[in-house]
Amino acid sequence: MTRNVALPRPVAGALLALLLSACNSAPQRSAVCTPPSGTNLHQAIAQARADLSAGCGHRFDAYWTALLEIGAGDPRPENRRDFSAFLEWSVDQGLLSRRQARERYNRYFGVKYVSLLSDYSVCSRTCPNRSQVLTEMQAERADKELGLLKIADDANAYRRADRLYNEMSLVLEATCAACDASTQ
Repeated sequence: MTRNVALPRPVAGALLALLLSACNSAPQRSAVCTPPSGTNLHQAIAQARADLSAGCGHRFDAYWTALLEIGAGDPRPENRRDFSAFLEWSVDQGLLSRRQARERYNRYFGVKYVSLLSDYSVCSRTCPNRSQVLTEMQAERADKELGLLKIADDANAYRRADRLYNEMSLVLEATCAACDASTQ
């Protein structure tokens, strides 16, 4: 046999208030921030946009890397346009500056190298750091292989980028040799 026990009104009211405040103070569900996977680039970009809009902006680079991997799984010329649109959206959302978006796009999908600064004081600034500059250009060449060849399926553009890398390396070495000779 069960007995009903009545709580005094002040205790019951305090208990009810405590339960209601616990419900109201429950943590809000935040975005999971798990970059997309799979093989469908359009779905992955849609998920990335939703997640990044929901507070995952701090993980932008992880989402970008995941999108690149997904794009490489289905190389098509229109992927280049999809990545461009995604970067434009990222600028509109305040996730990247226009300059950051342009550099990121050109690093993967442009023929010219963004890692070689357009600094005209080659002898004083670039030559002392030429091994670092060449290392950065090699890394960018690998990014161009991913973007141009494996994602956008544009072998001609990648060959132009590769040729430009070789030409720029030779010009940089020759220019630095001339700079070194002029200071002796």
